[in-house]
Amino acid sequence: MGIKNTLLLFILLCSTTIFAQIKGTVKDTSGEALPFVNVYLEGGFEGTTTNGDGVYELDVLKKNAGTYNVVFQFLGFQTVKETITTDDATYALDITMQETSTSLDEVIVQAGVNPADRIIRATIDNRRINLEKGSEYTANFYSRGLWRVKDAPEKIMGQEVGDLGGGLDSTRTGIIYLSETISEIAYQRPDNFTEKIIASKVSGNDNGFSFNTAIDANFSFYENTIDLNAQIISPIASNAFSYYKYTLLGTFYEDGKLINKIEVTPRRPKDRVFSGLIYVVEDDWQLYGVELDTNGEAIQVPVVKDLKFKQNFVFDAKANQWVKLSQVIDFSFGFFGFNGDGRFTAGYTDYDFNPQFTKNSFTNEVLSFAPEANKKDSLYWSTKRPVPLTELEADDYVRKDSIQVVRKSRKYLDSIDTKNNKFKLTSPIFGYTYADTYNRWNASFSGPLQAIQFNTVQGWHGTADITYFSWSDDDYQKTFSAFAKANYGFSDDRLRYTLGFSRRFNRTNRAFLSARGGISLEQFNPSEPISPIVNTIATLGFERNYAKFYEKAFAEASYSQELFNGLRLFTRASYEERRPVFNTTDQTFYPKDDIQYTSNNPLAPLDFENGAIDKHDLVKAQVTTTINFGQKYYNYPTGKFNISNDKYPTLYLTYETGVMASNEDYNFDQLRIQLTQGFDIGNKGRFRYNVKAGTFLNTADDISFVDFQHFNGNQTRIGRGSYLDRFNLLPYYVRSTNDNYVEAHAEHNFRGWILGKIPGINQLNFNLVAGAHILSTTDGSPYTEYSVGLDNIGWGKYRFLRVDYVRSQGLGSRTDGAFIFGLSLDF
Repeated sequence: MGIKNTLLLFILLCSTTIFAQIKGTVKDTSGEALPFVNVYLEGGFEGTTTNGDGVYELDVLKKNAGTYNVVFQFLGFQTVKETITTDDATYALDITMQETSTSLDEVIVQAGVNPADRIIRATIDNRRINLEKGSEYTANFYSRGLWRVKDAPEKIMGQEVGDLGGGLDSTRTGIIYLSETISEIAYQRPDNFTEKIIASKVSGNDNGFSFNTAIDANFSFYENTIDLNAQIISPIASNAFSYYKYTLLGTFYEDGKLINKIEVTPRRPKDRVFSGLIYVVEDDWQLYGVELDTNGEAIQVPVVKDLKFKQNFVFDAKANQWVKLSQVIDFSFGFFGFNGDGRFTAGYTDYDFNPQFTKNSFTNEVLSFAPEANKKDSLYWSTKRPVPLTELEADDYVRKDSIQVVRKSRKYLDSIDTKNNKFKLTSPIFGYTYADTYNRWNASFSGPLQAIQFNTVQGWHGTADITYFSWSDDDYQKTFSAFAKANYGFSDDRLRYTLGFSRRFNRTNRAFLSARGGISLEQFNPSEPISPIVNTIATLGFERNYAKFYEKAFAEASYSQELFNGLRLFTRASYEERRPVFNTTDQTFYPKDDIQYTSNNPLAPLDFENGAIDKHDLVKAQVTTTINFGQKYYNYPTGKFNISNDKYPTLYLTYETGVMASNEDYNFDQLRIQLTQGFDIGNKGRFRYNVKAGTFLNTADDISFVDFQHFNGNQTRIGRGSYLDRFNLLPYYVRSTNDNYVEAHAEHNFRGWILGKIPGINQLNFNLVAGAHILSTTDGSPYTEYSVGLDNIGWGKYRFLRVDYVRSQGLGSRTDGAFIFGLSLDF
């Protein structure tokens, strides 16, 4: 035995003189194991819960000459208290719990008054007081996360699923994620939170870090809403009576306190609400426990079937409040043939409700890891894990740890690569990838048939590319990629090509360097407001060639990194030679006598002889600063992960310049500013806005049309991408400008707040969306759009569609209206 292991064994043996372990099982009167029963010492926060098999292990400091008062608490069952005396290091204590027998004898009934309503009103009246009681604290935290899959498909869309890291057995069933964390947390209402993870363990990944965090488990039903993607109304929210009906099922006593058991029922089943049970302490008007359910429809995550919350509270005499001791979140899911369930359990111990925080106690770093947090061995976990593993969980750790050793070996990785690297007859047409996973690189070729498209400049054209990608470690902290791409147009008989590489140096400040060059066909608007596939359909199917192009020969380099938290810098410099191009084909599938192709000149659609630009060259540079005010982040050892903060907007500042142009009139300078933000308005939905403004400095009257400020229009009636950066009825280049401009977009998604209250319509689970868009330039009257639409349209779990009716004004004297159909990807 090595010195290290000898010392660890010595420490473990010595610890038995300091600690005692009480362990056993907890069952109901029929002999069924009870999972997640609270087990703790009376009058303190030394505690644990039973695992999924009803087994518990309670490690406690030896005191009071080996006498302990152990409490077993479980919602729906009578609390059990056992006093034991022992001098042994371990003590076996099996418990049988009886279901709580509730009574209505203590209920004071007033004529015409629902007794449950009286209790809920008193609890609501004390909601803010109870929030303040738990407004700041420190505690120790333990979490365990588990995902299981049942009958997983072998393939999805022709791609093999595999065994998901060894999690699936021969029946395609098993645990695909198992992880634990032990951490220290601090909280100060409303949104100051910090967590330091002391130990982290991920089954099958000895270098992994758990994503079970206390901040993601920080749910309080004293708040008006619970953020679960959508804002779900708490049963004791200030407006709860508008959403719930209550029934008092009975009462029982706990340590002389009268506990009310109340059933919570939604007034409208399709609202953003819960159903189930809450337990309220009479006179204290605090929560004793909750057992509440919601579903994927309510939280608008269709792959989730059910979501169940269970919280248990224990009375802290010193703080004079009932505090959360444990929380269990159960869920089930299903998508693309995958069906399964999962559970996240959390336990809180060693609360301190008088932590003496200072102004430096909280920073924007909300999550960090202690050194070697993911390197704790099994000996550490066996002594520190507050909730014992179930047999299934223990087997998963052992099996996946063994599988990992095999699957990280060169022999295994090479065998997998040999299988996947086989060259097929169809590979030159549809693509091929060669991988050397052990040495962390791969190379691929995309066949030309994967990118066959059409436009009136090139006619039919195809693209093929070769890419190389390498990575530094399993976490991809450093990456390198290189590519060569060729595009050939059959009508203009022109081969265009680009070459480039990119390098990410780390995942902390995300330092990123890239360079590319070659000859390419570009839309005048670099945002590509009409995608190649949509343009292909519009052109061939409807004789509408909306996309307008120029040719660019260029060499470009860019670099970006986060200078410090919340401030990111992006720089780009390029040499560009621009050339006009013209239509070379009038092919279409359905010719129409009253419709003709327009020219490739967006400034003169009927001029087929002259281009929108003359051939010229210049040097172009851009510097963009992104400022995320109040940006919070997770500090993982493998990188920094920024998290969104609805409280503050994001600011973009851009300076762009063109110099050394072949025609000095083409030199220009432009300043741009942009402000974006999105935030929830209680349960009334989510509001978002995007405001941009810019100006061209000096004289920019004669600059190239390429360098105008272009705006994302739409003439296809197909919604694309974000609805907050485009106008859905604006022709693509009609308002392009080389002068001052202001662009603003705003949308509010009511997320069921209105439609969820209308009988019949609420069964569809659609969302009402309203928007407004305005564009003001110095060379025209303001252009405006107003829209109203339906979001979350679809069937079952597949709800990605959206439809809007849009009215516009500002293009001459006419007012236009149209329906826009698209995908819902914004919320």
